[in-house]
Amino acid sequence: MKGVLDLLRRASPRGGDVQDSLLFTTAFADQGVDPSMLVPWEARANEVGAKRISGTRGMGQLQALWAKDKYMGRLDAEAVRRLEKFFDFAFVPADRDIVRQDEYGNFMVVLLSGTIAVDRLQPWGEQMRLTEARPGDILGEMSLLDSGMRFSACISLTECDIAVLGAEAMDQMMREQPHLAASLVALLARKLSMRLRVVGARLSERR
Repeated sequence: MKGVLDLLRRASPRGGDVQDSLLFTTAFADQGVDPSMLVPWEARANEVGAKRISGTRGMGQLQALWAKDKYMGRLDAEAVRRLEKFFDFAFVPADRDIVRQDEYGNFMVVLLSGTIAVDRLQPWGEQMRLTEARPGDILGEMSLLDSGMRFSACISLTECDIAVLGAEAMDQMMREQPHLAASLVALLARKLSMRLRVVGARLSERR
Protein backbone atom coordinates (compact mmCIF):
# COMPACT_ATOMS: atom_id res chain seq x y z
CA MET A 1 0.00 0.00 0.00
CA LYS A 2 3.03 2.34 0.17
CA GLY A 3 2.55 3.37 -3.45
CA VAL A 4 -1.08 4.22 -2.81
CA LEU A 5 -0.20 6.26 0.27
CA ASP A 6 2.43 8.19 -1.70
CA LEU A 7 -0.19 8.83 -4.36
CA LEU A 8 -2.61 10.20 -1.78
CA ARG A 9 -0.01 12.66 -0.52
CA ARG A 10 0.81 13.79 -4.04
CA ALA A 11 -2.85 14.02 -5.11
CA SER A 12 -3.86 16.28 -2.23
CA PRO A 13 -4.24 19.90 -3.38
CA ARG A 14 -1.93 22.41 -1.71
CA GLY A 15 -2.67 26.07 -1.63
CA GLY A 16 -4.91 25.87 -4.67
CA ASP A 17 -2.15 24.56 -6.95
CA VAL A 18 -2.53 21.16 -8.59
CA GLN A 19 0.64 19.12 -8.37
CA ASP A 20 1.61 16.23 -10.66
CA SER A 21 -1.19 16.82 -13.16
CA LEU A 22 0.28 14.04 -15.35
CA LEU A 23 0.69 11.65 -12.45
CA PHE A 24 -1.48 8.86 -13.85
CA THR A 25 -0.69 9.10 -17.56
CA THR A 26 3.07 8.99 -16.96
CA ALA A 27 3.06 6.50 -14.08
CA PHE A 28 3.69 3.34 -16.10
CA ALA A 29 6.55 4.94 -18.04
CA ASP A 30 8.04 6.10 -14.75
CA GLN A 31 8.01 2.43 -13.64
CA GLY A 32 9.89 1.41 -16.78
CA VAL A 33 6.90 -0.14 -18.56
CA ASP A 34 7.24 -0.03 -22.34
CA PRO A 35 4.28 1.87 -23.86
CA SER A 36 3.63 -1.04 -26.23
CA MET A 37 2.83 -3.25 -23.21
CA LEU A 38 0.12 -0.93 -21.89
CA VAL A 39 -3.52 -1.89 -22.53
CA PRO A 40 -5.78 1.21 -22.41
CA TRP A 41 -9.55 0.97 -22.25
CA GLU A 42 -9.96 2.10 -25.87
CA ALA A 43 -8.05 -0.96 -27.09
CA ARG A 44 -9.84 -3.38 -24.78
CA ALA A 45 -13.26 -1.88 -25.61
CA ASN A 46 -12.68 -2.52 -29.31
CA GLU A 47 -11.44 -6.05 -28.61
CA VAL A 48 -14.43 -7.10 -26.50
CA GLY A 49 -17.06 -5.38 -28.62
CA ALA A 50 -18.08 -2.87 -25.95
CA LYS A 51 -20.80 -0.40 -26.93
CA ARG A 52 -21.05 3.08 -25.48
CA ILE A 53 -24.12 3.86 -23.39
CA SER A 54 -25.45 7.29 -22.44
CA GLY A 55 -23.98 9.19 -19.54
CA THR A 56 -27.50 9.75 -18.19
CA ARG A 57 -28.13 6.01 -17.99
CA GLY A 58 -24.68 5.22 -16.62
CA MET A 59 -24.64 7.97 -14.01
CA GLY A 60 -28.10 7.04 -12.81
CA GLN A 61 -26.87 3.52 -12.14
CA LEU A 62 -23.63 4.71 -10.56
CA GLN A 63 -25.32 7.18 -8.24
CA ALA A 64 -27.85 4.61 -7.03
CA LEU A 65 -25.15 2.03 -6.32
CA TRP A 66 -22.62 4.29 -4.64
CA ALA A 67 -25.29 5.87 -2.43
CA LYS A 68 -25.58 2.45 -0.73
CA ASP A 69 -21.82 1.79 -0.50
CA LYS A 70 -20.08 2.07 2.87
CA TYR A 71 -17.11 3.92 1.39
CA MET A 72 -18.24 5.52 -1.87
CA GLY A 73 -21.37 6.77 -0.15
CA ARG A 74 -19.14 9.38 1.49
CA LEU A 75 -19.26 11.22 -1.83
CA ASP A 76 -22.46 13.24 -1.82
CA ALA A 77 -24.83 13.26 -4.78
CA GLU A 78 -23.35 16.48 -6.19
CA ALA A 79 -19.81 15.08 -6.07
CA VAL A 80 -20.88 11.91 -7.86
CA ARG A 81 -22.71 13.97 -10.46
CA ARG A 82 -19.50 15.89 -11.18
CA LEU A 83 -17.75 12.61 -11.93
CA GLU A 84 -19.85 12.06 -15.07
CA LYS A 85 -17.54 14.00 -17.38
CA PHE A 86 -14.58 11.83 -16.39
CA PHE A 87 -16.17 8.39 -16.83
CA ASP A 88 -16.89 6.38 -19.97
CA PHE A 89 -20.00 4.20 -19.84
CA ALA A 90 -20.28 1.01 -21.85
CA PHE A 91 -22.23 -2.20 -22.43
CA VAL A 92 -20.11 -5.38 -22.57
CA PRO A 93 -21.42 -8.74 -23.86
CA ALA A 94 -21.11 -11.92 -21.80
CA ASP A 95 -17.92 -14.01 -21.79
CA ARG A 96 -15.50 -11.18 -22.48
CA ASP A 97 -12.07 -10.57 -20.89
CA ILE A 98 -12.43 -7.05 -19.55
CA VAL A 99 -9.14 -7.31 -17.63
CA ARG A 100 -6.43 -9.95 -18.02
CA GLN A 101 -4.09 -11.10 -15.29
CA ASP A 102 -0.49 -9.83 -15.46
CA GLU A 103 -1.17 -7.21 -18.12
CA TYR A 104 -0.56 -3.50 -17.65
CA GLY A 105 -3.78 -1.54 -17.81
CA ASN A 106 -4.36 2.10 -16.90
CA PHE A 107 -8.09 2.03 -16.25
CA MET A 108 -10.50 0.84 -13.58
CA VAL A 109 -14.05 -0.44 -13.94
CA VAL A 110 -17.19 0.02 -11.85
CA LEU A 111 -19.73 -2.73 -12.49
CA LEU A 112 -23.16 -1.16 -12.95
CA SER A 113 -25.20 -4.23 -13.89
CA GLY A 114 -24.57 -7.91 -14.46
CA THR A 115 -21.90 -10.20 -13.00
CA ILE A 116 -18.13 -10.34 -13.52
CA ALA A 117 -15.90 -13.24 -12.45
CA VAL A 118 -12.60 -12.35 -10.80
CA ASP A 119 -10.15 -15.22 -11.36
CA ARG A 120 -6.46 -15.72 -10.59
CA LEU A 121 -4.10 -18.30 -12.04
CA GLN A 122 -1.88 -19.34 -9.14
CA PRO A 123 1.88 -19.95 -9.62
CA TRP A 124 1.34 -23.69 -9.10
CA GLY A 125 -1.22 -23.81 -11.92
CA GLU A 126 -4.53 -23.72 -10.04
CA GLN A 127 -7.21 -21.48 -11.52
CA MET A 128 -8.91 -19.87 -8.54
CA ARG A 129 -12.11 -17.86 -8.51
CA LEU A 130 -11.54 -15.06 -6.04
CA THR A 131 -15.04 -13.66 -6.24
CA GLU A 132 -17.95 -12.83 -8.51
CA ALA A 133 -18.32 -9.07 -8.66
CA ARG A 134 -21.78 -7.57 -8.27
CA PRO A 135 -23.16 -4.14 -9.25
CA GLY A 136 -21.30 -1.40 -7.40
CA ASP A 137 -18.02 -3.32 -7.17
CA ILE A 138 -14.84 -1.63 -8.39
CA LEU A 139 -12.29 -3.61 -10.38
CA GLY A 140 -8.80 -2.84 -11.66
CA GLU A 141 -8.16 0.20 -9.47
CA MET A 142 -4.96 -1.27 -8.04
CA SER A 143 -3.10 -1.01 -11.35
CA LEU A 144 -4.44 2.49 -11.93
CA LEU A 145 -3.16 3.57 -8.52
CA ASP A 146 0.21 1.80 -8.33
CA SER A 147 1.11 1.23 -12.02
CA GLY A 148 1.65 -2.48 -11.47
CA MET A 149 0.53 -5.62 -13.27
CA ARG A 150 -3.07 -6.74 -13.01
CA PHE A 151 -3.44 -9.13 -10.06
CA SER A 152 -6.37 -11.07 -11.54
CA ALA A 153 -8.55 -11.51 -14.60
CA CYS A 154 -12.07 -10.06 -14.86
CA ILE A 155 -14.47 -11.87 -17.21
CA SER A 156 -18.08 -10.89 -17.84
CA LEU A 157 -20.34 -13.81 -16.91
CA THR A 158 -23.42 -11.98 -18.16
CA GLU A 159 -24.13 -8.92 -20.24
CA CYS A 160 -22.86 -5.96 -18.21
CA ASP A 161 -23.05 -2.20 -18.02
CA ILE A 162 -19.81 -0.70 -16.74
CA ALA A 163 -18.33 2.68 -15.92
CA VAL A 164 -14.67 3.13 -16.85
CA LEU A 165 -12.19 5.64 -15.42
CA GLY A 166 -8.82 5.90 -17.15
CA ALA A 167 -5.51 7.56 -16.40
CA GLU A 168 -6.04 10.58 -18.65
CA ALA A 169 -9.42 11.25 -17.05
CA MET A 170 -7.87 11.00 -13.58
CA ASP A 171 -5.25 13.58 -14.52
CA GLN A 172 -7.94 15.83 -15.96
CA MET A 173 -9.88 15.51 -12.71
CA MET A 174 -6.78 16.41 -10.69
CA ARG A 175 -6.28 19.55 -12.79
CA GLU A 176 -9.91 20.68 -12.87
CA GLN A 177 -11.34 19.37 -9.58
CA PRO A 178 -8.45 18.47 -7.28
CA HIS A 179 -10.53 18.12 -4.12
CA LEU A 180 -12.86 15.67 -5.85
CA ALA A 181 -9.86 13.72 -7.21
CA ALA A 182 -8.20 13.54 -3.79
CA SER A 183 -11.43 12.32 -2.17
CA LEU A 184 -11.93 9.68 -4.85
CA VAL A 185 -8.36 8.38 -4.56
CA ALA A 186 -8.65 8.18 -0.77
CA LEU A 187 -11.90 6.20 -0.97
CA LEU A 188 -10.51 3.88 -3.63
CA ALA A 189 -7.47 3.21 -1.44
CA ARG A 190 -9.70 2.28 1.51
CA LYS A 191 -11.81 -0.09 -0.56
CA LEU A 192 -8.70 -1.61 -2.12
CA SER A 193 -7.09 -2.20 1.26
CA MET A 194 -10.21 -3.95 2.52
CA ARG A 195 -10.41 -6.17 -0.56
CA LEU A 196 -6.73 -7.12 -0.41
CA ARG A 197 -7.14 -8.21 3.20
CA VAL A 198 -10.09 -10.43 2.25
CA VAL A 199 -8.28 -11.92 -0.75
CA GLY A 200 -5.11 -12.46 1.28
CA ALA A 201 -7.03 -14.36 3.93
CA ARG A 202 -8.76 -16.48 1.29
CA LEU A 203 -5.48 -17.36 -0.44
CA SER A 204 -3.93 -18.30 2.91
CA GLU A 205 -6.80 -20.69 3.61
CA ARG A 206 -6.19 -22.49 0.29
CA ARG A 207 -2.52 -23.22 0.95
